[in-house]
Amino acid sequence: MGKINFVKMHGLGNDFILIDCLNQELTEPSQFAIKYCNRRFGIGADQLLLLYPSKIADFKMRIFNADGSEVEMCGNGIRCFAKYIWDRKLTDKEILEVETLAGIIKPRKIGELVQVDMGEPEFSPSKIPVDIEGEKAFDLILEISGWHARINCISMGNPHAVIFLDEEPKYFAVTKYGPLIENHPIFPKKTNVEFAYVKNSHEITMRVWERGAGETLACGTGACATAVAAMVKGLTEKKVTVHLLGGDLLIEWAEDGHIYMTGPAEEVFEGTVKVPQIG
Repeated sequence: MGKINFVKMHGLGNDFILIDCLNQELTEPSQFAIKYCNRRFGIGADQLLLLYPSKIADFKMRIFNADGSEVEMCGNGIRCFAKYIWDRKLTDKEILEVETLAGIIKPRKIGELVQVDMGEPEFSPSKIPVDIEGEKAFDLILEISGWHARINCISMGNPHAVIFLDEEPKYFAVTKYGPLIENHPIFPKKTNVEFAYVKNSHEITMRVWERGAGETLACGTGACATAVAAMVKGLTEKKVTVHLLGGDLLIEWAEDGHIYMTGPAEEVFEGTVKVPQIG
């Protein structure tokens, strides 16, 4: 029996267990995520974030969902990850390079907020991935339990299916349709699902069903994907505020083709757990 130190953090209520693996080793992170992300029997979190050294960047981030699956990227997670690094003075850089399964992501300190260069959106169906032909997977009609959902698929390092509604998503049956779309066979790696309403050319309201985690209070990559879909369809300008259940994110599609996400990150508490196997 050994001890693992952790920090509980959140970005707009999308919450994380962050473990610094620079000086401690966590074995079987998938099983750890399943056990300790549980809100009744564990610490409680949407995802587990692991901090490692990197040979190609300043640091490396691994991300595990509450169901134990490892994922490519997490927008709210990387803001928390960056805040942890800056708060512990692990570097004096104000722009970090973080290795992820989605490539090198670059968070930047903007006062009390964190801005993240999320890179360029990917529209190619084979790279999202979504099993259809063509150059773009927009305005696809999926029949889901009798509802004909019009989806727009984008990758922000991880797959997203964005659905624009005719009204605010406050009362929409996210927990009914979210898992059905997430697990639809058209998505070989499953997908995150966004239910969005365009309020005006500068504001979007959104709820999200996250792959492997269920409905969360916020999703950074989901906010980016939703904003991009709205911009491509001519529904908004290139700089929008996305209102999520946990708060707001500012999303900008800049002239360099990259998506920039700005929002908060908060540390909640530190703790220690006993685990049966550590390195």
